[in-house]
Amino acid sequence: MTIKSTGEPKKLRVTGAEAIMLSLIHEGVDTIFGYPGGAIMPAYDALMNYSDQLRHILTRHEQGAIHAAQGYARVTGRVGVCMATSGPGATNLITGIADAQIDSTPLVCITGQVAAGLLGTDAFQETDVIGISMPVTKWNYLITKAQEIPEIMAQAFYIARTGRPGPVLIDIAKNAQFGELDFEYHKCVRMRSYVPEPRISLDNLKAAAALINKAKKPYVLAGQGIILGGAEKEFLQFVEKSGIPVAWTILGACALPKDHPLNVGMLGMHGNYSTNLKTNECDLLIGVGMRFDDRVTGDVARYARQAKVIHLEIDKAEINKVIPADVPIHGDVKDTLPLLTKLIEKRAHESWLREFKEIDRIEYDKVIRHDLFPSKPGLTMGEVINVINEKTKGEAIAVTDVGQHQMFASRYFHFKNSRSFVTSGGLGTMGFGLPAAHGAKIGAPDKQVILFVGDGGFQMTIQELGTINQTQAAVKIVLLNNKYLGMVRQWQQLFFDKRYSETYLLNPDFIKVAEGFGIKGKKVLERHQLNSAIQEMLDFQGPYLLEVSIEKEDNVFPMVPTGASVSDVILEPKK
Repeated sequence: MTIKSTGEPKKLRVTGAEAIMLSLIHEGVDTIFGYPGGAIMPAYDALMNYSDQLRHILTRHEQGAIHAAQGYARVTGRVGVCMATSGPGATNLITGIADAQIDSTPLVCITGQVAAGLLGTDAFQETDVIGISMPVTKWNYLITKAQEIPEIMAQAFYIARTGRPGPVLIDIAKNAQFGELDFEYHKCVRMRSYVPEPRISLDNLKAAAALINKAKKPYVLAGQGIILGGAEKEFLQFVEKSGIPVAWTILGACALPKDHPLNVGMLGMHGNYSTNLKTNECDLLIGVGMRFDDRVTGDVARYARQAKVIHLEIDKAEINKVIPADVPIHGDVKDTLPLLTKLIEKRAHESWLREFKEIDRIEYDKVIRHDLFPSKPGLTMGEVINVINEKTKGEAIAVTDVGQHQMFASRYFHFKNSRSFVTSGGLGTMGFGLPAAHGAKIGAPDKQVILFVGDGGFQMTIQELGTINQTQAAVKIVLLNNKYLGMVRQWQQLFFDKRYSETYLLNPDFIKVAEGFGIKGKKVLERHQLNSAIQEMLDFQGPYLLEVSIEKEDNVFPMVPTGASVSDVILEPKK
């Protein structure tokens, strides 16, 4: 049966399970990541009737399904969809849901539930997934009647994609999937008590413009809200008219091309030296679509105390939550930035920008030069990323897991295009990388998708190699193997007297593991092998694992120690 999502909705008699599929089609969904089981089996049975319109990716674990849906959503800007059964199937989604919630990733998660008559009886594979997921979802709902499905599905997609995006979970009782209804679908365009687009204060815009026009050392902090709002063009116009230096959070990495002359680098714990130091020297701080995370601010009591603060943010709960705003601008940055740009004067801050560049030279000499062009025998993560940059010219999508490699990738990978960096930011979920890279490649099949992953995180979801083999998605996996939980080991080295408690990993032969899953691979042990091995990986038509042996104490600097001020950023370990 083929139902087009355009034109007048057609009323027809269907089961609840079919209504789920038809709702997805009407919302423009083309891909579902999931894993079947008893309570969701009616929906999977109905899926077979719509396989020409809905592609299902069978992951090897429900966590793989939701991280893949996240990767898909992050590169496409569309709502990612995943599906799982009740009980353990639903609870296996929770980590990914929490990750999506804190990183504002739009998802609709569909879970099966025991029949309504069995709710509360501790039936086989019954869990209160609504109660469990409530703290980590933007919205959730339990459907117990087939007639509810079209309306609730429409609301789910509306809530997931509007305002500050986020994950929505719809739990559907088995009897509702078997029940029948007259199907009619209307996309949701508004909901009572939910206001995703707030009224913009023109007075606050004028006050912000006045601060910008008189500031001598203004500083913009760019967050992921620019990307989520599709406001990259509007942000570029604002930046180029104002002439203000721009630093970015790890999730805001693609808001401005990395080679733009006003892009001064990454913020935060492992951000650039200048971007951290200048935070406590600016006279005006402008946060755009970011939430002043603790990894960005360090010690809040010593953060930008000298500066006036303007905060452009769509989520009212984030305004004044961490850093008080002298001028809050509540609204979608795609709407507020053009209004603000009209009110500001055309300016240049050349001497202020030069101060960043002078400090950058110090960082290059003490850190970057050694990361990218090491003189020591062992390979470094930075030089691997640098070679890949030379070959991909900024056109690839980078996906990372969590750890040292994540920080090296965010610092050194060349981002030319928006939505070309996918990582777990706020939750820092190890195991995110491999399934997220798969989802990213499904969402952007014409792009080169390169995963940077450590040996620890890789083993958390290594079974998803089976999913990648089944789809033959050409994900290029760069395994940076130092045989340690590297980020924890670095902290143990710096702050725990090199007491490496439970961070050494006795790893398998990853190349043989990949071959067991039908994926070609190669291991690099020495520098002279690196260039040709990377070229072979990039040229290969299909998924590929490139394992690179990295020296153990390849540490990430600069670093703001936990609890320290951003002014206390260090460039090298204390001797």
